[in-house]
Amino acid sequence: MTEQARLNQPVRAVVALAEVLLAAVAVWGAFQLWQQGVHTVVVTLTDGTVLTSTRWVGSWMSGAIGLGVVAGILLVDAVREVLLAVRVKRRRKSREADHDEDDFGYFTGHLNQA
Repeated sequence: MTEQARLNQPVRAVVALAEVLLAAVAVWGAFQLWQQGVHTVVVTLTDGTVLTSTRWVGSWMSGAIGLGVVAGILLVDAVREVLLAVRVKRRRKSREADHDEDDFGYFTGHLNQA
Protein backbone atom coordinates (compact mmCIF):
# COMPACT_ATOMS: atom_id res chain seq x y z
CA MET A 1 0.00 0.00 0.00
CA THR A 2 1.45 3.37 -0.99
CA GLU A 3 1.28 6.28 1.39
CA GLN A 4 -0.45 9.39 0.09
CA ALA A 5 1.63 12.59 0.13
CA ARG A 6 0.69 15.11 2.81
CA LEU A 7 0.02 18.73 1.91
CA ASN A 8 0.65 20.15 5.36
CA GLN A 9 4.43 20.05 5.64
CA PRO A 10 5.92 22.77 7.88
CA VAL A 11 9.36 22.22 6.32
CA ARG A 12 7.98 23.99 3.24
CA ALA A 13 8.24 27.27 5.19
CA VAL A 14 12.04 26.87 5.15
CA VAL A 15 11.92 26.33 1.39
CA ALA A 16 9.78 29.49 1.06
CA LEU A 17 12.30 31.48 3.11
CA ALA A 18 15.14 30.25 0.89
CA GLU A 19 13.16 31.25 -2.21
CA VAL A 20 12.51 34.73 -0.83
CA LEU A 21 16.23 35.15 -0.12
CA LEU A 22 17.10 33.95 -3.63
CA ALA A 23 14.54 36.38 -5.06
CA ALA A 24 16.17 39.23 -3.12
CA VAL A 25 19.58 38.27 -4.53
CA ALA A 26 18.08 38.11 -8.03
CA VAL A 27 16.58 41.60 -7.66
CA TRP A 28 19.91 42.95 -6.41
CA GLY A 29 21.64 41.32 -9.38
CA ALA A 30 19.06 42.77 -11.75
CA PHE A 31 19.83 46.28 -10.50
CA GLN A 32 23.56 45.64 -10.94
CA LEU A 33 23.07 44.37 -14.49
CA TRP A 34 20.81 47.30 -15.36
CA GLN A 35 23.49 49.76 -14.26
CA GLN A 36 26.01 47.94 -16.46
CA GLY A 37 23.67 48.37 -19.42
CA VAL A 38 23.42 52.17 -19.25
CA HIS A 39 26.39 54.20 -20.47
CA THR A 40 26.42 57.98 -20.65
CA VAL A 41 28.68 59.41 -23.33
CA VAL A 42 29.69 63.07 -23.08
CA VAL A 43 31.47 64.70 -26.03
CA THR A 44 32.77 68.27 -26.01
CA LEU A 45 33.18 69.82 -29.43
CA THR A 46 35.91 72.30 -30.33
CA ASP A 47 33.47 75.22 -30.15
CA GLY A 48 32.58 74.32 -26.53
CA THR A 49 29.27 72.57 -27.25
CA VAL A 50 28.70 69.62 -24.92
CA LEU A 51 26.81 66.68 -26.39
CA THR A 52 25.45 64.12 -23.97
CA SER A 53 23.94 60.83 -25.06
CA THR A 54 22.92 57.63 -23.34
CA ARG A 55 23.87 54.26 -24.76
CA TRP A 56 21.73 51.28 -23.82
CA VAL A 57 23.36 47.84 -24.05
CA GLY A 58 20.68 45.26 -24.79
CA SER A 59 22.47 42.20 -23.47
CA TRP A 60 22.85 43.69 -19.99
CA MET A 61 19.26 44.96 -20.04
CA SER A 62 17.84 41.60 -21.07
CA GLY A 63 19.86 39.92 -18.33
CA ALA A 64 18.39 42.33 -15.79
CA ILE A 65 14.86 41.70 -17.06
CA GLY A 66 15.49 37.94 -16.95
CA LEU A 67 16.63 38.14 -13.33
CA GLY A 68 13.54 40.18 -12.51
CA VAL A 69 11.33 37.49 -14.03
CA VAL A 70 13.17 34.78 -12.08
CA ALA A 71 12.66 36.80 -8.87
CA GLY A 72 8.94 37.09 -9.59
CA ILE A 73 8.59 33.35 -10.19
CA LEU A 74 10.49 32.62 -6.98
CA LEU A 75 8.19 34.92 -4.99
CA VAL A 76 5.04 33.32 -6.43
CA ASP A 77 6.37 29.87 -5.58
CA ALA A 78 7.33 31.07 -2.09
CA VAL A 79 3.71 32.13 -1.49
CA ARG A 80 2.59 28.68 -2.68
CA GLU A 81 5.05 26.96 -0.35
CA VAL A 82 3.87 29.04 2.63
CA LEU A 83 0.25 28.16 1.88
CA LEU A 84 1.14 24.48 1.72
CA ALA A 85 3.11 24.77 4.96
CA VAL A 86 0.25 26.26 6.98
CA ARG A 87 -2.75 24.65 5.32
CA VAL A 88 -4.65 22.30 7.61
CA LYS A 89 -6.14 19.12 6.29
CA ARG A 90 -9.90 19.18 6.66
CA ARG A 91 -11.78 16.17 7.87
CA ARG A 92 -14.12 14.55 5.45
CA LYS A 93 -17.78 14.60 6.37
CA SER A 94 -19.43 11.35 7.26
CA ARG A 95 -21.33 9.60 4.48
CA GLU A 96 -24.70 10.30 6.16
CA ALA A 97 -24.07 14.04 6.15
CA ASP A 98 -23.37 14.06 2.41
CA HIS A 99 -26.36 14.35 0.13
CA ASP A 100 -26.80 12.07 -2.83
CA GLU A 101 -26.66 13.54 -6.31
CA ASP A 102 -30.43 13.14 -6.70
CA ASP A 103 -31.23 14.81 -3.35
CA PHE A 104 -32.61 18.29 -4.08
CA GLY A 105 -33.79 18.92 -0.52
CA TYR A 106 -32.17 22.32 -0.22
CA PHE A 107 -33.35 23.52 -3.62
CA THR A 108 -36.91 22.18 -3.36
CA GLY A 109 -38.07 25.02 -1.12
CA HIS A 110 -36.44 27.60 -3.34
CA LEU A 111 -37.79 26.13 -6.55
CA ASN A 112 -41.34 25.93 -5.18
CA GLN A 113 -41.05 29.41 -3.67
CA ALA A 114 -41.82 28.07 -0.23
